Amino acid sequence: MTCAPRSPTRRRTDVTATIIDPAELAADYRARLRGELGRLDHRVRIVGLLAQESGPAATYARYTQRGCESVGIDFDLRRVDPADAERAIGEANADPDVHGIFLYYPLHGPDGDRWLRELVDPRKDVEGMHSFWSRYLYENRRYLDEGRTTPAILPCTPLALLKLLQRAGLSDSDADAPLRGITACVINRSEIVGRPLSAMLANDGAEVISIDIDGALLFAPAIGRQSHVIQPTSMDRREALARADVVVTGVPSRDFDLIGPDEIKPGAICANFAEFRNFTDEIVTTAGAFIPRVGPMTVAMAMRNAVRLHTTVQ
Repeated sequence: MTCAPRSPTRRRTDVTATIIDPAELAADYRARLRGELGRLDHRVRIVGLLAQESGPAATYARYTQRGCESVGIDFDLRRVDPADAERAIGEANADPDVHGIFLYYPLHGPDGDRWLRELVDPRKDVEGMHSFWSRYLYENRRYLDEGRTTPAILPCTPLALLKLLQRAGLSDSDADAPLRGITACVINRSEIVGRPLSAMLANDGAEVISIDIDGALLFAPAIGRQSHVIQPTSMDRREALARADVVVTGVPSRDFDLIGPDEIKPGAICANFAEFRNFTDEIVTTAGAFIPRVGPMTVAMAMRNAVRLHTTVQ
C-alpha cells in the first residue's frame, strides 16, 4: 500500500505536507482534452443554466467558461429564472447541437434541484448526477456494455477528488481493490459530493466513515461482493479522524469546528472541497498531503465527461 506523498512544497519551516494544487493536475487533463477535441470534425458545445447573479454558483460558471474556452469547447451560459428552468432544460435536451448540460445550483432549492437533475438527458449530463448514472455508481457497474468498452460517467466533483487523492499518493497495486486496507473519513454526505465519493472509495476497497449532521455511517468496502454496503456505526468524529488515512471535508458553514493537526493520523492525506476552510492552517504540520480546494479539477472532469458522452455514449 502506498500512501506516501511526493516531495513536499515547503512554505514554512514546520510544514511537512505536500500541498496539492488542483490547477496543475487540471492542466494535464486539459492538454489531453485538446488532443481529443482536435481529432473531431466539429465543435463540442455545453450549455450552462444559472439563476444566480453572484455567489459561488456564478463563480463556478465563470470558471467553467474559462476552462471550456481553454480547450476549445463552446460554452453557452444561459441565465434563467427558476420558474423557467424546466423549459430551458427541455430546450437543451432537444437541441442536437448541444452536447452537454451543466446546472448551477441553486436553481429551485434542494428538492427542486433534485427533480431538475432528473430532467437532464443522461446522454448530456456532464455532471454525472442523473439517477441513470447514480445507479451504475452505487451498484459498482463501471461499464455500459458487457464488452467493457464504454465506461459509465461518474459525478464530476467526487471524481475530481479521487484523482487529486491519487495525485497525493493514494494508490496500490491491487487491481481488484486498489484501496484495500485504507480507512477514509468523509465529512459530508450530500447527494452531490459526499455520498458518491464515499461509494467510490468503498467500491475501490476502502473502509469509509461517512459523517454528517445526523451522525456517522460506515461504507464497508466492496471486497468479496459486487459493491459497498452501508452499515450503522457508533464511531464519532474523534475516533474516525484518528483512524483515517484519508480525510475529506465539505462542510459549508463558518461554524464548523475546524479540524486541527492533533486530531488526524500523522501522514494522512487531507482534502477540503467546501467553500469555507474546514481545517486549521496548522494541519500541514501533521498531514502527509493537503488538498486545499478542488474547483479547477471539477471543471476538468466535467469537460472530460462531456467529451466521453459525445464520443462514446450515444
